[in-house]
Amino acid sequence: MNLYSLLTTLITWLGTGHYLTGILFLFCLSAIVYYSLAIYAAMDFFSQSAKITSDFYPPISILKPVCGLDWHAYTNLASFCQQDYPTYQIIFGIQAINDPSIEIVKQLMRDFPNVDIHLVVSDRTIGINRKVCNLANAINEAKHEIVLLADSDIRVKTNYLNQVVQPFHNSAVGVVTCMYRSLTKGRLAAFEAISITTDFLPSVLVAKKLEGMTFALGATIAIRRSVLDEIGGFLAVANYLEDDYQLGNLAAQAGYQVILSDCIVDHIMATESLTDFVNHQTRWARGSRFARPIGYMGLILTYGITSSLLFLLASTDSSLGWLMLSITWFMRLLMGWLIGVKYLRDPVAKRFLWLLPLRDFVSFTLWCYSFFGNTVQWRDQQFILAKGGCLIERELAKPWGEVIG
Repeated sequence: MNLYSLLTTLITWLGTGHYLTGILFLFCLSAIVYYSLAIYAAMDFFSQSAKITSDFYPPISILKPVCGLDWHAYTNLASFCQQDYPTYQIIFGIQAINDPSIEIVKQLMRDFPNVDIHLVVSDRTIGINRKVCNLANAINEAKHEIVLLADSDIRVKTNYLNQVVQPFHNSAVGVVTCMYRSLTKGRLAAFEAISITTDFLPSVLVAKKLEGMTFALGATIAIRRSVLDEIGGFLAVANYLEDDYQLGNLAAQAGYQVILSDCIVDHIMATESLTDFVNHQTRWARGSRFARPIGYMGLILTYGITSSLLFLLASTDSSLGWLMLSITWFMRLLMGWLIGVKYLRDPVAKRFLWLLPLRDFVSFTLWCYSFFGNTVQWRDQQFILAKGGCLIERELAKPWGEVIG
């Protein structure tokens, strides 16, 4: 079937009032174009390896917000203490004085006496986002101009700091961020994680290709202290759900470059229940919907698995329907394999790539569900989302603090 036949069929459907069939056909085409663009963007990005300068070692202050015990918490946090880098400090920020992670941090201080480690325990609040409050408390102990933020469930290799810091050679660079792959506990966590390297990160590469990096990812945010101060510090993002996106976006708006590093870190994920899965995915979906509504609405054009199935049904099991389904699914799986397995070397994507069609259908269902409500569950608290992804919650606690180290 050639292009002329496709156009003739489409015009016939529209002319006879089969608007839904025609729209679904266009959705299939848009998904194929998107998958192709993601493949091109990935090939272009990973073909350009960053240069590492052996004599560029600016001192770094690492801020680690910690709350509770993540899966393999000690190993994750210890990986930041094992950096092959001359001068850096690590500041762990914890809110509750009875948090079990305090003992792990103290153990790290004993096990790595040559690393400059500080523990800041404080429930002082500057906004609703407790992670950002942790960061705001921890940064008071930071000694260096380059500040690096990384979530507590991230694990890195010994050359991590050396890779991430390289773009700061350029004084125009304000923020450096990293992509990530997942190490999972259990099949439910694996099912959730499949979409990270095969769906979410491809969208990051497409956005970078089309408009440049205007946001950051929470797996790693390295930022100049002067840039952070210029955009209003952590106070500027303390009431937002997607604080990582906001930090990168504010820096980009201020005229600084946001660089996507070729350093890939590991994200440790242990989804315990279906409720955790739905809460986490809903929080991400609604957070994205409020933070960047136009881009989130545009995701409807990328759900090729669902649109091709619906098109097959709407076209009454036609040969064109089967053709579009075959092409769409092939391109979707090719994109997932190329980016998730080949380039990002994600063990979850490699093992469970065959579940990608089902995962995409679940993602589409959650995308639809995200429009029916404006609340999210984050750990043991429920929040209401307002314009721009701003959080609404009860009155904040009174401040108190303690510094160790």
